[in-house]
Amino acid sequence: MVSELSGLSNLLYKAKEFNIDVNKYGTETRKIIKQIKELENQGFQFEGADASLELFLRKAFGQYEDFFQLKNLKIILEKNEGDEITSEAVIKLLAGDQVFHTAAEGDGPVNALDNSLRKALTEVYPEISEMHLTDYKVRVLNGTEGTAARVRVLIDSADSLETWSTVGVSENIIEASWQALVDSVNYMLMKRQLKGAEEK
Repeated sequence: MVSELSGLSNLLYKAKEFNIDVNKYGTETRKIIKQIKELENQGFQFEGADASLELFLRKAFGQYEDFFQLKNLKIILEKNEGDEITSEAVIKLLAGDQVFHTAAEGDGPVNALDNSLRKALTEVYPEISEMHLTDYKVRVLNGTEGTAARVRVLIDSADSLETWSTVGVSENIIEASWQALVDSVNYMLMKRQLKGAEEK
């Protein structure tokens, strides 16, 4: 675990790797290590999800804000007599000063969620059309709880420049998937933003 690998020194190493200057924050870094430990106790695993870790550190040090905020989300699953299952996701979110309300179908609830999120954001952030998911993994964290068990979702994503991994944890697999999806999109937009700033 990130928090177990020599604590503060490991956090400083990761921050340096992400090009985050933490020297001016002093004792704040110890509070952030405590927060990471709490998240890891909940089931988050950051050593396999560097993108989620970087987003977390940038937020903790006040160097990042999300590119959009969810207002409402609905997943609709239908199964008919012929055993055909349809999945639809309806999303309402705020991006900049605009509210977007979209719906999209998918091969399953997570795919529908991904399609609807992209559809809602494409007008403001057309660059997200360049990214795609390359892997999706689910791990049950406390199997003794049966179908009520907490799960960890790991998502691998890529664009023409790089690949990255994000994580989400919840007793609800859709919520865990949403967390990882949101991190994936925010990470890509953040990297493009930072790259644009460097080029100016």
